[in-house]
Amino acid sequence: MDSFDFIVMIIKVLFVGMLMVSMAPVMAWVERRGSALIQNRLGPNRMGPLGLFQSVCDGIKFAFKEDMISSHVNKFYYVLAPLVSLVPAFMTFAVVPFASNLVYEGHEIRFQVANLNVGLLYVISIASLGVYGIIIAGWASNNKYALLGSLRSSSQMISYELSMGLALVGAILCYSSLDLNTVALYQGQTLIELGGFAIPKWGILLQPLGFLIFCTAAFAETNRLPFDLPEGESEIVAGYHLEYGSLKFSMFMMAEYANMFTASAMMVTLYFGGYQLFPGMHWLLEMMNLSGLSADIARVAFEMVSFFVKCAFFMWFYVWVRWTLPRFRYDQLMDLGWRVMLPLSLINILLTGVLVYYGVI
Repeated sequence: MDSFDFIVMIIKVLFVGMLMVSMAPVMAWVERRGSALIQNRLGPNRMGPLGLFQSVCDGIKFAFKEDMISSHVNKFYYVLAPLVSLVPAFMTFAVVPFASNLVYEGHEIRFQVANLNVGLLYVISIASLGVYGIIIAGWASNNKYALLGSLRSSSQMISYELSMGLALVGAILCYSSLDLNTVALYQGQTLIELGGFAIPKWGILLQPLGFLIFCTAAFAETNRLPFDLPEGESEIVAGYHLEYGSLKFSMFMMAEYANMFTASAMMVTLYFGGYQLFPGMHWLLEMMNLSGLSADIARVAFEMVSFFVKCAFFMWFYVWVRWTLPRFRYDQLMDLGWRVMLPLSLINILLTGVLVYYGVI
């Protein structure tokens, strides 16, 4: 790796790192304003325009708040747990491409931190490590409510990871690749043309049932309503992070929002064309009449806008569902995972295999 490639790698790591860190304050504001919009309230409106600086104030509060550690906790694992949750949450986005490659002075710039030919397996493997932080937090807190929350989370993630993994098998059968960049490029092909308008091969059209299963499992994996049983305030106070405050609690929040963003990016990459442009963007690029490097830079900029707008929609979808659907009972949650999601994911694999065999997709 020469100096140019090294500098590009550092820039990509910093960009993705800052993106992940900013998810918590930005989404905290979106959650508050979104819930206010849905419930016909004002929401935060004092600090800055539309209350935009409220999250900044919260961050300052977390940074300077006294970090108390109760005497009854197991100190080493109590301190370790937030890190075990946060690090995998930040690592998973590393293989997600947010634009196609760009060639500059003989150097190929890839818009993903790590280019792995098994990127899909990497995401599933690293994302599954986050549950250890929750288990450690519940056990090390030496609190019955925290322990109940961590036990709920572990059984919930095991149940829904199975359905999520099987849903991805259908996608792998369609794309014939585990490389997320290849998956995004595949969806740039034309599925059918209607009256001069090309419908792309987006995964949502090839795998509608697989997307429904993956999306539902993503809510459960990120502990979001209606699957937030590990944090059920009405039952177990706050669940696994009951004994946490100050920066340690904010690390759990950052991990949750980072996992939400990675799940959104995976849904976009697998089922909504990834960085493929929205309809009309190609015509806009042609109207700009650029050539050479400037045309490539404009294309990459448009692809990044397309990718992050799609991700923003799914982040809003998380908020929308949270303030629309009630929380499940725990037996309903497990029934849905084992009696509904698992059979549906197996049916999806069977249907996809038949369609691929006969060349329909």
